[in-house]
Amino acid sequence: MTGWWRPFAQVDNVAIMHVDLSANTSREENAWTWLDDSEKHRWRRFLHEGARRRYVLCRASLRSLLCDALDCGNEELGFETAEHGKPFAMVKGRPTPFGFNVSHSGRHGLIALASTGRVGVDVEEFAQQRNLELLIEGTFGPNEQAELAALGGNRRLRLFFTLWTIKEALSKAHGWGLSLDVSRFEVPENLRRGEMHGTFRLSDLDDIGDFGETDDAWHISNIGTGEFAAAMVREET
Repeated sequence: MTGWWRPFAQVDNVAIMHVDLSANTSREENAWTWLDDSEKHRWRRFLHEGARRRYVLCRASLRSLLCDALDCGNEELGFETAEHGKPFAMVKGRPTPFGFNVSHSGRHGLIALASTGRVGVDVEEFAQQRNLELLIEGTFGPNEQAELAALGGNRRLRLFFTLWTIKEALSKAHGWGLSLDVSRFEVPENLRRGEMHGTFRLSDLDDIGDFGETDDAWHISNIGTGEFAAAMVREET
């Protein structure tokens, strides 16, 4: 174990790790040694110290975890990206079936690792939003907006971030990236009521377009805590 990450949750075949992103010079220096040349170049392009810290600790943690899972050396591990920018791991130049996804917010990073299948994760620290009304209008469907409007204060903010992280994790798991307007679909009702697990099907979209087969199903888990909202989404096989 590197000291940068610790086990956070396990959902079926998906392990979720928590990365401590608080400032720590020795950990950051150690993490730096795991980066390849292109990652070090990207690190230098970040202008703010916090962004550099989040990048190096999350990236080094991902490398350490993947090397262990794939039984390879760090120098043998590489990354490529799919059509919409979703990354996948390569070992000795060959793609692997191992799924992973990374998210960070403030002092918290989450890494989801799946032995097979696509996976997505998203984390957001609870924080007041200046343009909350505009975000709600542009991100959520009619039922979601009505449920948010019925709440006030912290309850409203927590539901906002819970729904937000679920939508982001779903988009990241599938690999849509920025190509999907997440206001086109709503989080399953049972999750909006507070249940921790649910299923989303692409057939719930009015117009599937180029986003996949209509029988694709995705398992959703609310993995948030009192400090942050978080969601993990994995492909059901």
